[in-house]
Amino acid sequence: MQLIDGKATAAQIKAEIAQEVERRKAEGLKVPHLAAILVGHDGGSETYVANKVKACAECGFTSTLIRLESTPEQPLDPAVLMSEIDRLNRDADVDGFIVQLPLPRHIDEQAVIEAIDPAKDVDGFHPVNVGRQSVGLPCFHSATPAGIVELLRRHGIVTAGKRVVIVGRSNIVGKPLAAMLMQKGPQADATVTVCHSATPELASLTCQADILVAALGRPGFVTADMVADGAVVVDVGTTRVPDASRKSGFRLCGDVDFDTVAPKCSAITPVPGGVGPMTIVSLMLNTLQAAKNRD
Repeated sequence: MQLIDGKATAAQIKAEIAQEVERRKAEGLKVPHLAAILVGHDGGSETYVANKVKACAECGFTSTLIRLESTPEQPLDPAVLMSEIDRLNRDADVDGFIVQLPLPRHIDEQAVIEAIDPAKDVDGFHPVNVGRQSVGLPCFHSATPAGIVELLRRHGIVTAGKRVVIVGRSNIVGKPLAAMLMQKGPQADATVTVCHSATPELASLTCQADILVAALGRPGFVTADMVADGAVVVDVGTTRVPDASRKSGFRLCGDVDFDTVAPKCSAITPVPGGVGPMTIVSLMLNTLQAAKNRD
């Protein structure tokens, strides 16, 4: 069984990006600049944004973190967020930016996503980028699916001619990953099945997978009886579950019951240290590309 090490792979890619940034500086080109908007104080979002800022430093990028206060007692006026997005759209020094999700419930996430300039949408969520991705045109790919594809490629896992089953149909992972893997071309050419909460006899489908992707946000949902011998399993889940033995009071748990599933696999991603670091490094690659697009 091969452990697919996303942490080590991400570190290698960040080193490659840093070398390219140094070459850009030597040629008198602009250092990539990523901005992030963080609304409120969601614990998970705080951690994710901090990791993104750290990754920017490791890659040699300029980063800007914009905090907008929002509490249940004093919720943020959505117009303030939209004004900040408009400012970043027009800021020539910012190559790409993200609005960290999830947002407070009173804010329309889709309206926020659509307000971002597609040319600066390094999360790959804008409908323009999603549409271009679906037909195989150049675009900013959604960070987590792009990270999964790159992780498989760098570990020598071929997708061409393979049956891929994705459990989860979210706009962030399931749908864009399916679109990427069914395209013609390298690290694609797969036969893709997307399953979800309304899929009957789910295990009968997951057991047919050469590559099984679990992305539904239910800790330990995928068990050994749902996985074929020799399958590659990619666990996208990162749910916080209480754990009194940890200093933080919680641990990250994937969608796959790792201890029972891993012995059946030819390769599997761990949680943490699998897909998560690759999501962040994909954001760095998109930001680098955004800077190149503006050269």
